[in-house]
Amino acid sequence: MSKGTITALLKNVPLFEDFSEEELDSIAPLFHERTYKKGAFLFFEGDVGNEFYLIESGFVKISKLEDEKEITLALFRDGDFFGEMALVQKGFTRSATAETLERSKIYKLNRNDFHEFMLSSPKLCLNLLEVSMGRLRKANEQIHDLTFLDVRSRILKNIHRLSEDYGKPVQGGLLIDLKLTHQQLANIVGTVRETVTKVLQELQDRKVIVIENKRIIVTNLEKLKQY
Repeated sequence: MSKGTITALLKNVPLFEDFSEEELDSIAPLFHERTYKKGAFLFFEGDVGNEFYLIESGFVKISKLEDEKEITLALFRDGDFFGEMALVQKGFTRSATAETLERSKIYKLNRNDFHEFMLSSPKLCLNLLEVSMGRLRKANEQIHDLTFLDVRSRILKNIHRLSEDYGKPVQGGLLIDLKLTHQQLANIVGTVRETVTKVLQELQDRKVIVIENKRIIVTNLEKLKQY
């Protein structure tokens, strides 16, 4: 692992964005690099959480089972991080399962290695609180959507959300740079694959999106917002 590589990654992580180069260089050696193949499980729901994860490259799904049905809670890509709650509470158990959806290079930070650094840095504690509150708000919004929105609205809203989080401008629209199957989209919104397929076809017929190589390109963002 190159210290320069992990330091460059940490600069873009909200937990560490206020830190100096010297401070980042001091914490960089605490991270350990691992490469995972597609379909690898990083942890399971109920496991004791002792590690924080930072993705250099790859794609990770966070999910849980409810009545034997998988629900996708979050998707993380290059530069994203997860597992931060394990750094706060000793013996904290995982509330969901993490699985790679493609080959991924990930840096892991052990709670014990990190704890002393956190105790000496009030701003890190504040950043961690801010990040946790932001993710809690997103979780509350997801619960609200699952409770009060119909399936079609949930699909449309999640396509819009994915375009905000992972959209890249391309000729003709905004590319959602995630290769997702219809079943994976269904797991995000809490429905069945057939419903997702029907709504995606409707959006294609209305010239709101196109799908190329399992990636969605939003060609008319304003119309998507209206729907």
